[in-house]
Amino acid sequence: MKLLADDLVALHRVATLAATDAGRLIFDYANKAVAVQHKSAGNSLASQVVTEVDLLSEAAILKRLRPACEQYDLALLSEESEDDRSRLEKDYFWSVDPLDGTLSFINTTPGYAVSIALVSRAGVPLIGVVYDPVTRTCYSSVQGQGVSRNGEAWAPPVNAPMAGKVLTLVCDRSLLQRHEYPETRRKIEILGEKLGLAGVKTIENEAGAVMNACCVIENSPACYFKLPKKETGGGCLWDFAATTAIFNELNCIATDCYGQPLELNRADSLYMNERGVLFATHAELATELSGYL
Repeated sequence: MKLLADDLVALHRVATLAATDAGRLIFDYANKAVAVQHKSAGNSLASQVVTEVDLLSEAAILKRLRPACEQYDLALLSEESEDDRSRLEKDYFWSVDPLDGTLSFINTTPGYAVSIALVSRAGVPLIGVVYDPVTRTCYSSVQGQGVSRNGEAWAPPVNAPMAGKVLTLVCDRSLLQRHEYPETRRKIEILGEKLGLAGVKTIENEAGAVMNACCVIENSPACYFKLPKKETGGGCLWDFAATTAIFNELNCIATDCYGQPLELNRADSLYMNERGVLFATHAELATELSGYL
């Protein structure tokens, strides 16, 4: 079944309602003591913790999405549920992260979000919805129909000329803990000089991948990346599918660290560790970074 433009609009509405429902639920639990469990996942703490709120958020989202799955014959992939691999058989699937940035949520710091995407079997994200419960901000996009912020058409000046501006490097815990981080930081400073930038500032936080990507959009010129590594981890496709859809609509860059499209529906793994992930506001910046990382 091929989805038409009107179908995407209808499904975008469903995803937005689902993300908003879950985001409001999450906010109601903010600053309260919640039960924390551990699960078998990647090799980082961020990938191994799960709270009761993750599960409640997932239930709220699936309540909205399941009827659409029936109506449009969609598969469903959600972080807190087993991958039934129907994403490899159906033409499209929902990719759901009910609470990205669980560590931020546990520590009661901003940086957590709900992330929902509709992805084709070929791995192309068609719809992206991100809801930030802290600021109650909803970022969303539909392929070929632009980006909205809190329901209003949104065209931030992400592609304005970079010369003379300060580059923002968004860093997460995994990058800061890598032994090569000082050298990577030095390379980016050299790159900034090459591109005529006025310097490099760093945003260091515990935020999840979803809000880090949104931070890039809000701080142009900017970049965020997760370096390739051999160990399992580096985020899963549900960490990047929705923001990739949004970046594509803004003509920004969401690729692996070698400049190739993100593989958002691989049969062999849900993880993105082998080739890393790179988000950047400008194509020139991304091209140069791919040569450095």
